[in-house]
Amino acid sequence: MTTMTADATRPADFAQVRDLAAADMQRVDALIRQRLSSDVVLINQIADHIIAGGGKRLRPMLHVLAAGAAGYRGDRHVKLAAIIEFIHTSTLLHDDVVDESDLRRGRKTANALWGNAASVLVGDFLYSRSFQLMVELDDMRIMRILADTTNTIAEGEVLQLLNIGNADVSEAAYLAVIERKTAVLFAAATELGGLLGGLSDGEVAALRRYGMELGYAFQIADDLLDYTSDAGTLGKNIGDDLAEGKPTLPLIYALEKANPEQAQSLRHAIEHGGLDSLDRIIASIRDSGALERTRERALLHARAARVALAALPTSAHRDALATLAEYSVQRTY
Repeated sequence: MTTMTADATRPADFAQVRDLAAADMQRVDALIRQRLSSDVVLINQIADHIIAGGGKRLRPMLHVLAAGAAGYRGDRHVKLAAIIEFIHTSTLLHDDVVDESDLRRGRKTANALWGNAASVLVGDFLYSRSFQLMVELDDMRIMRILADTTNTIAEGEVLQLLNIGNADVSEAAYLAVIERKTAVLFAAATELGGLLGGLSDGEVAALRRYGMELGYAFQIADDLLDYTSDAGTLGKNIGDDLAEGKPTLPLIYALEKANPEQAQSLRHAIEHGGLDSLDRIIASIRDSGALERTRERALLHARAARVALAALPTSAHRDALATLAEYSVQRTY
C-alpha cells in the first residue's frame, strides 16, 4: 500500500485531468458517434441532439483513468467506456420523461422536443446498443458487472419514484436511492478499469470502493447545487428537485432543524411539489444549516474516495482520480 501525497505528477484541476484522458476520450467519442448511428432517422436526430449537448463524460472518463491507474495498455477500455456512457445516457432520457424535465445542460431535453414516447424508445435503443457492445467484448465477468449494474440502476429509479412527495424520507432511504441510481455506475466504471489492468482482488475492490464513494459525493453535491446555483450556471431550472417533490438531503436536513412553521412549509412543498414559495423554502434551508451539513456529507464521501486510492501504485492516473474526488464537491455545475 502506498500513501497519497500531493506531488508534481498530480493534475491540479479538472482541465488537467481531462487533458490526461484526452487521447482515450477522443477514441471513445468517435466510437460513440459510430455506434449511435441507425437507419431510423428519429434515432439519429435524438442521438445528434444528445451528442451536441456535450457534458463532461465523467463516467467514461473515470473508466479510462481507472484503466490507466491499473496499468492497462490495450484498447478494450474504449469500448467499455462507450458502453458506460450509453447506459448513463439512456437513464437520462428516461429520467427526463419521469421528471417531466424540459431543460438539461442548458438545452431543451429530448422529451421536450420530440415527446415522451420517442425519448423512452431511444433510451431503450441505447440500452440495447450497450448490450450489443458488451457481447462483442466476450467476457462474462464484464457482462455480469454491467448487467447487475443496470438492474440496480432500475431499482434505484423505482425507489426514487416511491419517495416522491414523501416528506418522511430518511437520510438512509435517500442514500439507498443515490447508491443505486448514481454510485453503482461510478463503481462499475472504476472496477472494470481494475479488472482490465489485471489488478489483485484487493486493488480491484479498492477501485470499486473509490467509485462508489465518488458517486455518493457527486450526487450529494449535485443535490446541493439545486439550492445554491443558478439556472445559467447549472444548466437546469433551479428548484427542479423541489418542484418534482424529491426529498433530497438539503430538505431532509432542513426538516430535522426546522421550527413548526418552517417544517409545515417544507412538508407542503415536498408533498405538493410546488414552487410558489421557493424563496421562502430556500431561506428556511439556509437558516437551518442544512446546506453546510450537506456539503460536509459530500466532502466526507470525497475523502473516503481518496483514501481508497491509497491501495493503488503511485501514478499520474491515480492522482487524476484523486483530483476528481475533490472536483466532485467543488464544482459549480
